Amino acid sequence: MNREYVLAINPGSTSTKVAVFKNTENVLQKNLSHAPEELDKFKKISDQFEYRKNIILDWLKAEGYETSKLKAVVGRGGLLRPMPSGTYKVTDMMIEDLKVGIQGEHASNLGGIIARSIADIEGIDSYIVDPVAVDEFEDVARISGMPDIERRSLLHALNIKAVTHNVAKEMGKKVNELNLVVAHLGGGISIVPLKKGKMIDANNANEMGPFSPERTGGLPVGDIVKMCFSGDYTYAEMKKKMRGKGGLVAYLGTNDAREVQKMIDNGNEDAKLIYNAMAYQIGKEIGAMAVALDGDIDAIVLTGGVAYSKILTDYVTDMVGFIAPVILQPGEDEMRALNEGVLRVISGEEQAKIYEEEV
Repeated sequence: MNREYVLAINPGSTSTKVAVFKNTENVLQKNLSHAPEELDKFKKISDQFEYRKNIILDWLKAEGYETSKLKAVVGRGGLLRPMPSGTYKVTDMMIEDLKVGIQGEHASNLGGIIARSIADIEGIDSYIVDPVAVDEFEDVARISGMPDIERRSLLHALNIKAVTHNVAKEMGKKVNELNLVVAHLGGGISIVPLKKGKMIDANNANEMGPFSPERTGGLPVGDIVKMCFSGDYTYAEMKKKMRGKGGLVAYLGTNDAREVQKMIDNGNEDAKLIYNAMAYQIGKEIGAMAVALDGDIDAIVLTGGVAYSKILTDYVTDMVGFIAPVILQPGEDEMRALNEGVLRVISGEEQAKIYEEEV
């Protein structure tokens, strides 16, 4: 049977995005939602592997795309060891690091694991592209203020890199000719200064920067230390408060910006204050990253699902528009970016990297 399709898998906190590509054409895409009560059955994110894999296989079969039609499978990369950008083959060492969460637990860790498992059914190659652990930091950005702790490069690299290519094309320039601040606004928020195409700094979206729909962002350290030693919370409970049950969820009971918009439209002043506070923190972080580029910025780019929210993007634009033009690229190009990373390898345009050799 002719193998002509690439399956792309992008696990998120409450859903798994899947797409089937024929060359550059996205012929089929679906957002497979996962009920919170189903995910709550699993102790660790890596334990969700079989559950999510089976849902994907059932979806493929129902749509008439058997695994025998696939020529490659690609997953979103996770919290791996610091690594250069690029397209990587999924290897045994990578799988082990994804399972243990070498830099932390995140749904994206499942991307490579599921991709490898499905690819192995047919004996084809599996890949990840520009994982969240891509590290292009300048050394000065790694210093935290406490020698025991180093600032880490953990960010939404895949969409940020894809959007950067889009913006460069629209501006008629090459990526390495531009300085940009890109704000990925999703369940987590990454705000990144790109200096001639390199991501030289970023807030760690799991524990720094603005609060987001389901994460706390940076918090007053002293108060957090008191909570940790109060005896009222376990380590797991504190982690969940910061990632998964923080941000909009903690204040308003939802991680859906559209629901918050409805609350505001219905006159909910508390919702308006919290939403404005998130926008305010986003604007402040963009300002900080503008300084990292010495103010020499061609554009500020707002992307990710929350960038569809006009009330939020207007607020942020009013704050930071004096720095540079603000470009809206709402949504994400991650599925296309995953496929294109694979196509570059298949065509010979670039060589797949081997995790063990790069880290």
